[in-house]
Amino acid sequence: MNILVTLDRNYLHPLRVMLGSLYLNNPGEAFDVYLVGDGLTAEDLASLEALCAPHGALHPVAVPEDLFAGAPVVRYYSRAMYYRLLSAQLLPPTLDRVLYLDPDILVIGPVRPLYDTDLQGALMAASIHRGLTDISSRVNRLRLDTPEAEGYFNSGVLVMDLDAMRHRMAPEEIFTYAREHADVLILPDQDILNGLYGTELFPVDETLWNYDARRFDAYRLMSQGEKDMDWVVTHTAILHFCGKNKPWRKSYRGRFSALYKYIQRLLGEDRSQA
Repeated sequence: MNILVTLDRNYLHPLRVMLGSLYLNNPGEAFDVYLVGDGLTAEDLASLEALCAPHGALHPVAVPEDLFAGAPVVRYYSRAMYYRLLSAQLLPPTLDRVLYLDPDILVIGPVRPLYDTDLQGALMAASIHRGLTDISSRVNRLRLDTPEAEGYFNSGVLVMDLDAMRHRMAPEEIFTYAREHADVLILPDQDILNGLYGTELFPVDETLWNYDARRFDAYRLMSQGEKDMDWVVTHTAILHFCGKNKPWRKSYRGRFSALYKYIQRLLGEDRSQA
């Protein structure tokens, strides 16, 4: 399987936990990990290569400067916000599919069924974090002027059809949208993805493939009690620690704190921050 990760050096240790959990819970699979990163040292890359080697390979991806010649920077976001949107241009042309994973993820089950999803002509597969009322999807559709879209997709887990993206997603179109909507972009790359391509994404079950770790009670309530902790441990493959409060911090008190810290220590990555 082809895996894509993008990050700056601040997320190096969470990335190691994410990759370690991917390997731990997908025995027998081989992974080619493509990394687009800013600020990583030669030592950082060597350490990541050693982590990946028993399970496949790490492929650092060079970012050509001219690709971002017309890219506007929105507020305090750097050009790195465009990396996953332009992954079809950044990754080798021989690749036809890749699974993008945010570093603030814990993989707790097999991802092969997600990777092999029939996209039915869509650019990508993604999940919508609906909540109890799905108010956020409706607000975001109005904010981004995309009333036709099924909902507001989270960009933390994406199955990408790279061939389709190369034909459909042009850098200049993305940069123009960012420039023209700079005053309403809150999560710029996710907003741009929804604003431009929300009608061309294939929805997959969030409780299986992009479980928002903040919403355990909501998921359980919406499922009339079915999706309890036993259900999550049995069925969920990807836990996503959305939001600013992250599980590698000592102050984190979320419901999945112990699980994250256990996996972190099991992998030898117990480097909790204040």
